[in-house]
Amino acid sequence: MSIPTMTETSEPASPAPEQRRRPARWGTAALALAVVVGLLLGYAGGLLTPRLTRPGDASAEAGFARDMMTHHAQAVEMGLVAFDKGSDPEVRSIGGDIATAQQGEIGTMHTWLRSWGLDPAGSEPSMSWMSDGAGLVKNGLMPGMATPEEMAKLHAAQGRELDVLFLQLMIKHHLGGIHMIDGILEVSDEPDVVRTAQTMKNTQRNDLTNLQNALQRLGG
Repeated sequence: MSIPTMTETSEPASPAPEQRRRPARWGTAALALAVVVGLLLGYAGGLLTPRLTRPGDASAEAGFARDMMTHHAQAVEMGLVAFDKGSDPEVRSIGGDIATAQQGEIGTMHTWLRSWGLDPAGSEPSMSWMSDGAGLVKNGLMPGMATPEEMAKLHAAQGRELDVLFLQLMIKHHLGGIHMIDGILEVSDEPDVVRTAQTMKNTQRNDLTNLQNALQRLGG
């Protein structure tokens, strides 16, 4: 049996019209998104590099990751409310930035736990990884977290009331988060955790400056 071969006179088929139009249709926004996704996948791949030792289920690193994912999830919710309903352009921008950044960090912490072979939920009580953690939990909430009543009020608020309330709640939220970050930086020598926690702290400190300035401008 002979194998069909392409003759020298054969020409490659012209791309379909849809294929030729694809770059123009997707544009630079999709390209930028693809770059970000590629960067995140590369970072996640680095986090999954095997190690000789890994944090255990009751480790400070695992406790920090689990608790901070919960803490961040509320910040994402608050940021999205501000971005969607805020009346002040700066408040909307700050809310969107916080939601995006902290959602990305949640993904990073999920990756840590997977790479360590640990369940995202765990069996340890909240904040038990910090020496003074038990005393920092108030009504089941970690440092700086808004109460269910405060979250309901934020969702119901409109206009300037929403802007000011978001800024006030997020300032408190970030201060609590930074306290938790300081806690893990004091005890961990896990390179990925230390590096990411320090980045979180720097980002939240910059956010605090913007939040406080905006609150002062709005007279809150």
